[in-house]
Amino acid sequence: MFKLLIKLAIAGLIANATWRVGSAYLTYYRFKDAVTEVAQFGREKTGADLERRILDLASQYDVPLDDNRLTVRRDDRSHTMVDGSYEQVVDLLPGYHYPWQFEMHVDVLTLGSLK
Repeated sequence: MFKLLIKLAIAGLIANATWRVGSAYLTYYRFKDAVTEVAQFGREKTGADLERRILDLASQYDVPLDDNRLTVRRDDRSHTMVDGSYEQVVDLLPGYHYPWQFEMHVDVLTLGSLK
C-alpha cells in the first residue's frame, strides 16, 4: 500500500511537471506563429512598426520579451528576419522553479501578388 502511494505521488509530480513545461512550450509556439503571421503580412510596415507589434503580441501572450532581446531586420520589402529570446520561469515541482530559455528565429520571404 505504501509503495502504491509513493508511485502515485511520483506519477503526479511527473504529470505536473510535464503539464507546466508543455504549457510553456505551447505558449512559445503560439507566440512564434503570431510573430510569423505579423512578419508575413506586414510588408508595408517599417522595422520599428513590426518590432512594436511583436512586443504588443508578447504582452498579449504573457511572454517576458523585452526590446533588448528582440531584433527585426528587413533586407527589402519582401524579406523579414526576426530574432528574439526570453527566459520564462517554469514551476517543475512545488517550490522548485526552473528558468527555461526560449529562442525564436523567424525568417519570412513574402512574394508579391500574382496577376
